[in-house]
Amino acid sequence: MTKRNIRLSILDQPPVRKGLTASQAVQETVALAKYADELGYTRFWVSEHHNTGSLAGSTPEVLMAHLAGETRDIRIGSGGVMMPNHSALKVAENFRMLEALFPGRIDLGMGRAPGTDRLTAAMLNPSNQFSEQDFIEQLYDLRNYFHDRGEPGTPQAKVRAIPQVGTVPAMWLLSSSGQSGLFAAHFGMGFSFAHFINPNGGPESVKEYRQRFQPSEDLQQPEANMAIFVFCSEDEEKIRQHQALMDYRFNQFEKGAGIVPVGYDDVKDAVYSPAELERIQHNRRRVLTGNPAEMKEKLSALADAYDVDEIIAVTITEHFEDRLTSYKLLADVFEIEQKRNHETFF
Repeated sequence: MTKRNIRLSILDQPPVRKGLTASQAVQETVALAKYADELGYTRFWVSEHHNTGSLAGSTPEVLMAHLAGETRDIRIGSGGVMMPNHSALKVAENFRMLEALFPGRIDLGMGRAPGTDRLTAAMLNPSNQFSEQDFIEQLYDLRNYFHDRGEPGTPQAKVRAIPQVGTVPAMWLLSSSGQSGLFAAHFGMGFSFAHFINPNGGPESVKEYRQRFQPSEDLQQPEANMAIFVFCSEDEEKIRQHQALMDYRFNQFEKGAGIVPVGYDDVKDAVYSPAELERIQHNRRRVLTGNPAEMKEKLSALADAYDVDEIIAVTITEHFEDRLTSYKLLADVFEIEQKRNHETFF
């Protein structure tokens, strides 16, 4: 196993736990971001999801503004902005405003899925064609808006993203298939693979991204990370119950039943068919659980497999204190606070 100086980051969705309101869930995300800042985590990303009662994050750019104001050192970003739902100009203006408020601390993570069902996506953007070419054109336009330029004869030559500021957010493309890794390489952007969505093909996608990377004015060297569901505890029973909850959530989602906030008592007697058990075994590859020593070994091996020095942890627990404790145990075992005090990050 390679000796790596692993950085840890967080993706928060934010989850609405059983018995909580969406407002309370958002406040937990705020508290978690402040705690992650204290612990020395590198980034704190929030996601964009629509038409689901179990996740409260529909507008990452709005939540980011508050999180950045409540924290000091940690980078705040989107994981991600779902580009088919938005115009490139509006995304550029949202993130230029964030840069104006918090220069040098903002990450713009982008995805090309809508983050919802097709009906809701059509309501968010009635002109959405789910076209790969549209996504590519958005990336071209976005980069031009951030640098106040445009091809002669195009609307971008006459339109500027306001406010005009001197810094550009770090741009990342998110992917669960690898295709966006090729786009990230072409545009000279960072690349984040969502292992927590798809446990297959990630290391190969990161390798191809590095091989094809073309330096840009915003990023000279390839920058990659990966995201995975994690849970760290010193209590073996908590680990067992957490895995049972994750098994149930994955199963419900794949049956098209949606994700409803549940607790362990709701799922402890669940019985699965042979086909469901097979899918559970597959989906367990999207999750790493264990005590601190086990998690250090597992995450270090995963970082080696991906050839990355940064892992983004995604943790959804029945109890908020277990979420906090998991991130604290990981911070301690990787000694990340001491590392950040002596390093400069992208």
